[in-house]
Amino acid sequence: MSTLIQTETQSPLFSEVIRGRRSVRQYDKSVRLSREQIKELLSEATLAPSSSNIQPWRFLIIDTEELKEQLQPIAYNQSQISEAAAVIVVLGDTEGYYKADQIYGEAAVRGYMPEETAKTFAERTKSIYGSLPKEALHKIIYTDGGLVSQQLMLVARAHGYDTVPMGGYDAAKLQAAFEISERYIPIMLIALGKAAKPGHPTTRLPIDDIAYFNEMPAAE
Repeated sequence: MSTLIQTETQSPLFSEVIRGRRSVRQYDKSVRLSREQIKELLSEATLAPSSSNIQPWRFLIIDTEELKEQLQPIAYNQSQISEAAAVIVVLGDTEGYYKADQIYGEAAVRGYMPEETAKTFAERTKSIYGSLPKEALHKIIYTDGGLVSQQLMLVARAHGYDTVPMGGYDAAKLQAAFEISERYIPIMLIALGKAAKPGHPTTRLPIDDIAYFNEMPAAE
């Protein structure tokens, strides 16, 4: 049974979720999420797509006051680090493709594909990803990390919680302080909790200024 706390008896419409999401920087310190609740949010977030379904995302959840205090100067003393219920460190696993056997094997067990097809896909995936140049592999991982991060923020909003994506931190100090292997690429930090003050509204460029059908305009 789900332990996630809904703010309303019915789930909000998707349009309400995407329009209601804000980058929140001030959090109610009295609101905390259990580890089971955080795991449930992540379970929904990881339904996001990824290249070859390799799911290279990994999550380091910082939810103790002591460790948030340690993280705060690494994130340039941004207040949301200490105020939020938790900070999710989104990482990309450069060796994530080694889980291809497990991923495709489970797909075969569930009847999503024949066993022989699963084995073929797994071997081909490991061969292709294992031979990619570092830059190409990292590009894929950053893309997949962005997809799961956005989905996590929308999932949180759908369940009545707030987030802010954070690129302002010292990646080298983060890896050193939390003993994160060089195997993992820091993608971003995401503060998670309940807003003490709503995120301010923002504007977007008109679609006609940024979307082009079939051909790009001449460069100015």
